[in-house]
Parts: sequence; C-alpha cells; structure tokens
Amino acid sequence: MAAPLLYRAWVVASMGLVPFFARSQTAKLREQGVPILRAHEKLGHATQDRQGAGPLIWFHAASVGESLSVLALITRMGLFLPQAQFLITSGTATSAKLIAQRMPPRTVHQFAPLDAPGPLKRFLRHWHPDAAIFVESELWPQMLRRTFETGAKMALVNARLSDKSVEQWRKWPGIAHYLFEVFDLILTQNDAMAHKMVSIHAPADRVARGINLKSMAGPLPVDEDALFEARAALGYRPVWVASSTHDGEESAVLQAHAALLKQFPDLCLILAPRHPDRGDTVEALIKDAGLTCHRRSRGEQPGAQVYLADSLGELGVWYALADIVFLGGSLLPIGGHNPFEVAQSGAAVLSGSHVSAFAETYAQLESEGAARIIADGDDLADQIASLLSSADQLKAMTTAAKRFVAAQDDQLDQIASRLVSVLKLDAP
Repeated sequence: MAAPLLYRAWVVASMGLVPFFARSQTAKLREQGVPILRAHEKLGHATQDRQGAGPLIWFHAASVGESLSVLALITRMGLFLPQAQFLITSGTATSAKLIAQRMPPRTVHQFAPLDAPGPLKRFLRHWHPDAAIFVESELWPQMLRRTFETGAKMALVNARLSDKSVEQWRKWPGIAHYLFEVFDLILTQNDAMAHKMVSIHAPADRVARGINLKSMAGPLPVDEDALFEARAALGYRPVWVASSTHDGEESAVLQAHAALLKQFPDLCLILAPRHPDRGDTVEALIKDAGLTCHRRSRGEQPGAQVYLADSLGELGVWYALADIVFLGGSLLPIGGHNPFEVAQSGAAVLSGSHVSAFAETYAQLESEGAARIIADGDDLADQIASLLSSADQLKAMTTAAKRFVAAQDDQLDQIASRLVSVLKLDAP
C-alpha cells in the first residue's frame, strides 16, 4: 500500500522538527537526573549492545503504567523462549527508574527514539528486532512503518484508545488502515475496544479481545529494610493507606482520618500523593486539618497521626503495612488508578466512583467482594471504621483480593503463548 499523503507530510515535517524535539526531550531527561549519554538514546544512539544469538523481542510503552504492565508478560515469554533477549523502551525518566527496579531476566531498557527518520534508522539498525510489541496507544506513525519494513513481526497489546482518539482515527481512514495493517495481532482490553479497533480500519481478522495487562504486572517491589524500619516505628498501631491522591482529594481523606481518630486514636494514615513533588502543599493541608505529620522525604519514620509518603517507587512498602488502601484519582473525575497493585498486595480496595479507566476491573473486584466504592470523605470514614471494627469483614475482603489475583495467572500464560505463536517466535 502506498504511503498516504498525510504520512509523507509527517515524515518531512519531522525531519525539520527533530532538532527542536531532540533538544527539549534530552534537556527534560537531563533535568530529571538522566546521564547525557542515556538521554541521547532519544536520538537512536544505543548505550547497550544486542546480546546472544536468540531472537530479540522489543516492547515499546509510553510511561510508567504501560511499562510496568508488560514486565510480567516479558518474564512469562522468557520462560517459553529461553534463548530470547528482550528490549523495553519508554519515554520518561520515572518509567526508566521503576523498570530498573523490576527488570525481568535478559532484558535491557532504552529510551524510545523520536519519531523521525534519523533516530529511528539508527535505533532499528542497531537493535534489528525480530518482533515488536507495542502497548496500549503508542502508535507513532514512522516507528510503526519503519519497524514493519525491517520484516519484524508486530503486535499491539492492551490496546486502549480514548473516545476522542477513536473519532480522530475515523476522520482519517487511509492513514488508519496504513498504520494498523502492520500488526499481525491486536489484543484489546475488552470487547468494546475490539469493536472500536475494527471500526477504525484495523484488520478484523487480526483483532481479538485480550486482557488488561495491568492485572498481570506482579506485586510492587518492597524494600525489606524500609519495611522493617517502618514496622518497628509503627509497633502495633492500626494503619490505612491513601495512595495516588490528587489535588482536591487530600482534604476529604484528611477529614475522614480526623473522624476515625475519635474512634481509633492510635490509627496512622500513610498518605502517598500521586505526585510526590506536591509534598509541601500536602503537608500544609495536614497541618491545616489539625493533624500531626511525619514526612518520608525528610527521612522520618511513621510516628505521627499522618505519615506523608512523598517518595517515588515505595508504594510496595506502604501497601505491605496495611490491609486497607484507598486509591485516589477517583473522588474527582480523573479516571481512577490501578487497583491490581493493591489487590496483589492482599489489601482491601476502597475507591471513589470516578474509575472510568478501570471500570470493568472495579466492577469485577466489587462483585467478588475485594473492593468497595465510596461516595465521599464521610463514606470513606464509615467504610474504614466498619472494616477496622470487624476482623471478619476485613478478612473476607483481603481473601477475595488474593483470590482475584490468583485467577489472572492462567490468562497470562494464554497471552504469552499466543504472542509466541502469532509472531512466529517458536519457529526453528
């Protein structure tokens, strides 16, 4: 199929824009502590070599959530393909740091090249992947077509497009068909998305419902030393966690905690805002609520009424301390955050009603008794008080969470096996 005019226009435009994008992208990574050599990976300059004689399987994701969602899949495919090597690319310093903490065997990370001829040619010439697996909505036009032209087998997994994106693709059927035809397999998160992908000219015979890979990401890493220190500081105090909270949600969480302290005076709240750089703002809210605060970024241990966990990559530690976790991004119309990480820790999940990004998952967790949807801060306090007062209720929820996680494992085997077969990675 000949390249549509819109695609050719983007190729020309990207050649002129690449110096500006390169400067801004590398500067952003440098500001976040990435060494200059690694920042130049954005220009396609590899900082590691391809290892071994086996096939190289390239996974490309956008940022933290997408990157972490495929790590368990890489691990499982590695068991099926003991000679294979894996490359995972992402775009942010945060994703690179978290991937490094949970890197599967025989896997390396690089920053994704810019969607321009020079960076992509250098990247593909160096790595020359045998298969490329793209995650969710990472659909850069030149990256897709130039990878396809190398002869690599390609798949899109965990496919998820917003309604706005779907409408945009429908306006450009030519470019949509040109890009989606590169995939040998497109696995969507649900049936509705499978129908949408077909409606925007993805090849119908290559589209199928998969699973939400975020349910397969595996437990968050836990720093055992940090966990030991926090447990020693807490002693026998009861604990609950409010994580991934956003601006406008902490006030309701703190109001709930203040109410709970009247019934449970030793109760500790571990408050982990979605963006740790909001630590000063959140600490001011804690003090305004009349509550005492210790803060992780100051090296303090939990001992006050609220422990402000304004750090990165330590959610696994905080989840390990508590059987009750409230997930933010849900009291306001933000879309909610990943409940799988909480369920994998064996904790009961509480959430507001704004969970459009994980609607099916929350419905399943709620129906199985592993999650409860709350209306507001008052309802949050009531639900936590109920769980703290009833060991049987809490045990039922945590058991349901563990049962839900266990049921996902067989599905991961099925997805890994299907990718190995369709991408012909098991061929002699």
